[in-house]
Amino acid sequence: MKYYLIAGEASGDLHASNLMKALKIRDPQAEFRFWGGDLMAAVGGTPVKHYKDISFMGFWEVFVHLKTILGLLRFCKEDIFQYAPDALVLVDYPGFNLRVAKFAKQHQIPVFYYISPQIWAWKKGRIRTIKKNVDEMMVILPFEEAFYAKNGMKVHYVGHPLLDAVTHEVRESEEVRDFRTDNRLDGREIIALLPGSRKQEITALLPQMLTLVPLFPQYQFVVSTVSWQPKSLYDQLMKDAPVTRIAGSVYPLLANAKAAVVTSGTATLETALFGVPQVVCYAGSEVSYIIAKQLVKGIHFISLPNLIADKQIVKELIQHDFDTRHLEEELRKITEDEQHVRQVKEDYQALCALLGDGSASEKAAEVIAGYFQNDEVGKVK
Repeated sequence: MKYYLIAGEASGDLHASNLMKALKIRDPQAEFRFWGGDLMAAVGGTPVKHYKDISFMGFWEVFVHLKTILGLLRFCKEDIFQYAPDALVLVDYPGFNLRVAKFAKQHQIPVFYYISPQIWAWKKGRIRTIKKNVDEMMVILPFEEAFYAKNGMKVHYVGHPLLDAVTHEVRESEEVRDFRTDNRLDGREIIALLPGSRKQEITALLPQMLTLVPLFPQYQFVVSTVSWQPKSLYDQLMKDAPVTRIAGSVYPLLANAKAAVVTSGTATLETALFGVPQVVCYAGSEVSYIIAKQLVKGIHFISLPNLIADKQIVKELIQHDFDTRHLEEELRKITEDEQHVRQVKEDYQALCALLGDGSASEKAAEVIAGYFQNDEVGKVK
């Protein structure tokens, strides 16, 4: 079968790559054409666009790049039409992917959506578009199945795909064991700084994160960088800060870290799965922040650990609260307050129990295969 996949960011690249592996087990002759990243490319197939070229964050930022986005959308539709896939597999990235889903449905291409848009937080009206244009929806958060059911739509809860990636083998790997030696780190405990993967995130968050370094000389700070952003970007932002940079080794870094300062996103859940106490940060343009506050109703958290647990496990410093004073206060709490750290780690353990059994990719591949084996089994109503 021919599969066309679209993942618009780093986390989507990870989860789509694992889904591709699971699909190849079921369908050894599978052909892939995709928008994604290096992890998907490593599985095999034909890359069309890298997510670094299509990732735009925030309302204002999307508006500024609207002409580019519309051009990408036209190109994508033409490419799908020419490729004529047996299945379109969309991974999160809703602003773009829901428009592609409508096009595919109009051309009788089965549409599979892996990792639901967060319509329970905002834009609940999108469920009508999903019901109309998506053949199978696979959700990864435990409360999403009930949300869709309440709105008259059957979906498949497959568990969280991060459990597919953060395995025991990863935690015990040679790269984890040799991390300090390989990166020439000294004997001090490590504070991980994870400023995100998008240029907008890195520019907005990293300089403020770095203000912590002189305040905690007893620790060594390690910044997680991404290979697809130019070195000059980090040079400009970090200047001569006494920190170590590492690229492409987030899991070994987390496995060796005492605490972390993390940009809101998938990395917050990865950090939780490694049991590392964290401070979650987010800051964007003021226009995007004001719009988001107006649109998001009834949601009290932005980080995945807190959203899934439906309570505050980790502290979130958002927009105006994201400053050196609050960062220092919270980092001291998760490095010095032993009782607080114990509670965080206990909450992490309870969180992991909610996320499934580590077979999300296989279950998602099973849903897709089941659709073609029997058109009447599990179809979205």
